[in-house]
Amino acid sequence: MESPSPSPPPIPSTGDKALVSLYSSYLWTRLSGLLPNASVFMAKISNLYRQASRAWWRQRKPSLPLPIPVNSIDCSLITKETSRIFDVLEDVLEHLFSNLHIIEKNLQFWQSKAEESDSQRIYFFILERGPRAFITGVFQLIHTFLSEASSMQQLSHSASAYICERITILDGLRYRLAMFLAQVYLEISTHGDDLVNDPQKKLPSLLVTITALFANLEASIDDLHASHQLGSAVGRRYLSPLLFEKFPEAKEGQRTERDIRESVDLIHQNLEKLDCYLSLVVNWYRKPRKMARYWVRYTCGMVGLSVCSMWLVRHSRLVGSPDIDNWICEAS
Repeated sequence: MESPSPSPPPIPSTGDKALVSLYSSYLWTRLSGLLPNASVFMAKISNLYRQASRAWWRQRKPSLPLPIPVNSIDCSLITKETSRIFDVLEDVLEHLFSNLHIIEKNLQFWQSKAEESDSQRIYFFILERGPRAFITGVFQLIHTFLSEASSMQQLSHSASAYICERITILDGLRYRLAMFLAQVYLEISTHGDDLVNDPQKKLPSLLVTITALFANLEASIDDLHASHQLGSAVGRRYLSPLLFEKFPEAKEGQRTERDIRESVDLIHQNLEKLDCYLSLVVNWYRKPRKMARYWVRYTCGMVGLSVCSMWLVRHSRLVGSPDIDNWICEAS
């Protein structure tokens, strides 16, 4: 019987590393196909890498605590699998909390832009989105002026639509993730006493409940994906609908340690898929980077520095000019 192919090792998900994560998953899959006899060995490496990355991530990210008195649990009732379930519950809260923080930070930026005046939005639309957006805005301004339309009104409308689109997408993601986080937190809090008194029996049933919540989140984000056509025209080629791994069906009370391990691993895989999906979407609708927002100032500063440098070189000894020496002698 062939052993299952190992899942690719996770990469910390950020907007800059989303495509890297996709390509690394592809390369990992190809490597697994080229070395079928080493699949068990590669699976062990994948698991070790996943554990190390989760430990690194947990040390650096704040999150909500589990709503159960973990310290009051009898140590004799905590097994290795029970400890893994508590760890994965913490991971779910940490990942959701971190993603919500990133979305909220970008959403607040766009909401502040929506409250600005028309002239401020036009200034942002042309001058604070980078050189390419500046060229596009200038051509649009010339086109609307030549077509005898209200060029400023058209630009104001385009800027408002640009900002509103980002507010709609990010607010939709925030709402869906917040609902999912609240449902998970409520389920853990509701069964808190049972988890303390009989963790070996109640924790596996809690995984079944989280399974249904993941399925609901998938359907909710899929509706947002379909209704708004998330991503740019080029980015949609790389963005597929969010599809979580399905849990193996088993009757409650009949879950073995192997079933629990598989369920915990699948939850981690679903969290990695969620992180990768959100990092791609948020990267398209995020606020402009500081370099893009202030590129005019930086460009003017570089031009001014270049002019001053050329002027100094022209009057210095480097080109055989005694002007600077003469000026210093005259001043002294």
